[in-house]
Amino acid sequence: MAEGLGALLEASLDPRQNKAAEITLRQEEQKPGFSVQLLHITASETTPYNTRLASALCFKNFIKRNWTDEDGNYKLQEEEVATLKRELISLMIAVPPGIQSQLGEAVSVIADSDFWERWDTLVDDLVSKLSPENPTVNIGVLQVAHSIFKRWRPLFQSDALYTEINHVLSKFGTPFLALFEALDNYLEQNKTNKENLAQGFTQLNLMVKLFYDLSSHDLPPMFEDNISGIATIFLKYLTYDNQLLHTDDESDAGLLEYVRAGIFEALTLYVQKYMDVFQPHVGQFIESSWHFLTTIGQETKYDILVSRALHFLTSVAGMPEHAVAFQAEETLAQIVEKVILPNVSLRESDEELFEDEPIEFIRRDLEGSDSETRRRAATDFLRKLAEKFEESVTRVVLKYTQHYLAEYAKDSSNWKAKDTATYLYSAIAAKGTATSSHGVTATNQLVSITDYFQQNLAADLINEDGVHPILKVDAIKYLYTFRSIITKEQWQQVLPVLVKHLGSSNFVVYTYAAIALERVLFLSDSQGQPVIPATDIQPLAKDLLEHIFKLIQSNPAPEKVQENEFLMRCVMRVLVVIKDGVVPFTDLVLQRFIDITKIISANPSNPRFYYFHFEALGAFIRFAAPANPDKLEQALYVPFAGILQNDVQEFMPYVFQLFAALLEANPSATLPTYYQELIGPILMPVMWDSKGNIPALVRLLTSIIPRGSKFIFENNQLEPILGIFQKLVSTKANESFGFDLLEAVVGSFPPTALENYFKMIMQIILQRLQNSKTENLTLRFVRFFHFVSARSDTGYNVDFFIKVTDEVQAGLFTPVYINVILPETQKLARPLDRKTAIVSFTRTIAGSEAFATRYSQKGWGFTCTALLKLLELPPLPAGRDDVINEADIEDMSFGVGFTPLNTIRAQQKDPWPETGADLKAWVGTYLKEADKTQNGRVSQFANERLDDQSKAVLAGYMS
Repeated sequence: MAEGLGALLEASLDPRQNKAAEITLRQEEQKPGFSVQLLHITASETTPYNTRLASALCFKNFIKRNWTDEDGNYKLQEEEVATLKRELISLMIAVPPGIQSQLGEAVSVIADSDFWERWDTLVDDLVSKLSPENPTVNIGVLQVAHSIFKRWRPLFQSDALYTEINHVLSKFGTPFLALFEALDNYLEQNKTNKENLAQGFTQLNLMVKLFYDLSSHDLPPMFEDNISGIATIFLKYLTYDNQLLHTDDESDAGLLEYVRAGIFEALTLYVQKYMDVFQPHVGQFIESSWHFLTTIGQETKYDILVSRALHFLTSVAGMPEHAVAFQAEETLAQIVEKVILPNVSLRESDEELFEDEPIEFIRRDLEGSDSETRRRAATDFLRKLAEKFEESVTRVVLKYTQHYLAEYAKDSSNWKAKDTATYLYSAIAAKGTATSSHGVTATNQLVSITDYFQQNLAADLINEDGVHPILKVDAIKYLYTFRSIITKEQWQQVLPVLVKHLGSSNFVVYTYAAIALERVLFLSDSQGQPVIPATDIQPLAKDLLEHIFKLIQSNPAPEKVQENEFLMRCVMRVLVVIKDGVVPFTDLVLQRFIDITKIISANPSNPRFYYFHFEALGAFIRFAAPANPDKLEQALYVPFAGILQNDVQEFMPYVFQLFAALLEANPSATLPTYYQELIGPILMPVMWDSKGNIPALVRLLTSIIPRGSKFIFENNQLEPILGIFQKLVSTKANESFGFDLLEAVVGSFPPTALENYFKMIMQIILQRLQNSKTENLTLRFVRFFHFVSARSDTGYNVDFFIKVTDEVQAGLFTPVYINVILPETQKLARPLDRKTAIVSFTRTIAGSEAFATRYSQKGWGFTCTALLKLLELPPLPAGRDDVINEADIEDMSFGVGFTPLNTIRAQQKDPWPETGADLKAWVGTYLKEADKTQNGRVSQFANERLDDQSKAVLAGYMS
């Protein structure tokens, strides 16, 4: 078996066989013991390295998919779980580094679910393997430890987290500190042995990261007791140098740089969190970082190090007791001259990036994406100083800005001087953090944003010739940065110039123009009105879109088409702004979208690009489909079906959402044949294995069901749909999607179609409520009850619900109603859910036979009281649904998971339009008419079963 598995793994590395090999591997993994066999292949020193690596990779992916289910229960056999925990750590220490990192990720996955309570031997295992003399072994151990403990860094404080950290520190803290001392001796002894030195520094790099992990929430007591010794070691290696550790490549940071950068990161943490303990040691680090920043070279390999050193100084400058050291104007001038200027001036490597890798230049330059660049770190330091000493810093910086502008005025070949001036000026002009939606919103009152633009930048934007492209970018970026400060009138003057720059021949210039245009179209004023109204963009829209599409497709290779997400984001924004203004040139835009979809399907490589591509396509469908539903359905079916047929995993969740939007654009039509053919494949269980597909598939099915109920019924597809409901409702993660599907079924099929299934449906829900009740599950069940009992026009009602519940178990409805439905109904928060409950309760007290006879004593009165409560605490009006909220792209993580498309969020439909706007009036009228047809039964029950206050309220409605 292991030989067969080895051969399969080898085949998975061969492009000609890998698809088939992967399918067979997925079948093999169903067999017990599969993961242990993979580990044995990974461990085997006689097996070729690449096969071992493929095995480790396969193991990692297997663990990710199969360790636990959504509720944290093991999916593997108990003994397999125990074997893996027993063998993994020893194996990890023994394998080469490339394999080690794959196994490390698998350990992280296991630790995520099991550490520490279900894997309380792990830390003892790790500690027992540490060796004072053997970095090779230590590196493996520390790699595992870091992969587990780094999970703590972003977490919020909680008792469980602190219990876990204390468990680790009690076992790991002291041996870890002892290792520092042993390593220091080892490095001394091996300072002339290149290979051992590199191993030692690899261990030191990991130890500094772990020092950060262990300190990230609270100061470990053993670190506090040994703070002087730790500070001594940190200072030593911050200033340590050894020729054997230097890299030959100017752009390639080596171990020395990484260790020092890690030390600066740890120092920054200690300055920010543990200053009371760390205070006596700070001075020496300020001195060494100052010395270091004023002497280090401009090579890019030092960038991470310089930026971390500047972060450290920025933290120190934020503290009143240390900021004083920077206060004198001469000191500030020295800081600007010796630290800020060298790090904000453009270097040759930046120019090369601008020319050779323009998209990389843009990503680094934009807010948030360049946190490790020198420019960004120097700016942060300068701003921190300006926060403390605004007048002095502004004076010093303006002096340098004027000097550089004068240099440029003398000779325009000195364009770099002007670039530095604009950069410096922007740095001190902006206050606070820039947001992705509005840019900089607060500015330094000692400078004028608009004057600087008019005097120094406007000409660069307008002049065709003789201006270096980087200066054009500076002018556009200035507009982009201060977009909220620039007035509406000024924007309207600048807009045509910005649009003109989309025609630039320079990649960075036209991309920056697209970025600025997209953001200003998103911008609204204090009254919520767009700064650039849709009427200004509409006349330009057709040419503008056609031009941007041409830029996107200027090089037809798939990786080139999807290289520039900023252009596609601009397309999306224009479509969102002009809305149905796209209808007159639907054909042109449709064809472009089809072409681009086909090209990038061949090789999806930039998740941000295709996210914006599908958002843009969503906006197009939303605003163009209602006018041409059949045309869009037919034209887009081909590329979308192609994506499903070719199993383009990355695109599938998007395509399901877009298919749904196409159907929703034409709700009254029957289901076209090609959608009918889609139902079978999307009901296949394999489609539902991928977590990312589930929300999108539910969205698609809930759009198909109302239009295709007849076809679904005739083709016996109702049962598989209910099978999917059962699978979804069995886990916390998917229970809501299960109910979405169930409500679509009940909303589209009469009781006669469901009578054979309804008892089973109730059994599944009630069992889940009994065994693992969650707040969400309870509220969804309550909402479902109301959804069914309000639909008396389609043959459902509360009596139907009572009948099927009591079929599950005689008399079961009463406790469920009293203990779950009545009390939980008041918690329904969404306006539409509350409205459904009001309709349901009203129809129950007006027309239910069971409530008039079996439950007439208490049930009727309880229900009426619950109804009055819902009405007297009225539902909020629904929010406007035509606003397309912006997802902050910086916060989004992409992958094969699910990313919702905002442009086609499912629109909430009111299933009860007959109630009109005034719910109380509808309830009153409905009950009055019921009272009349039933010879005063409603009034009689109200008199007998309500208290005086409730009677008065109800009478008020019915009068």
